[in-house]
Amino acid sequence: MEEIFIKDDYIKLDQAIKLAGLVMSGAEAKHLITEGEVLVNGEEELRRGKKLHDGDRFKLFDKEFVIRANQEG
Repeated sequence: MEEIFIKDDYIKLDQAIKLAGLVMSGAEAKHLITEGEVLVNGEEELRRGKKLHDGDRFKLFDKEFVIRANQEG
């Protein structure tokens, strides 16, 4: 499992997929999400704007990622 580090309290699912390098565009991420290809915390997620917080996990293409929020400040 790979970690995705974010500076804010949350990141939207489509942005996290892009940040992970799994897609090249937001449109591609949206398509995969709406087709039911993405799992968030083990459940199918169809909302591209789903907010992911520290500790949330998502899976796409048999790759799993965990969100890590900036712990500074």
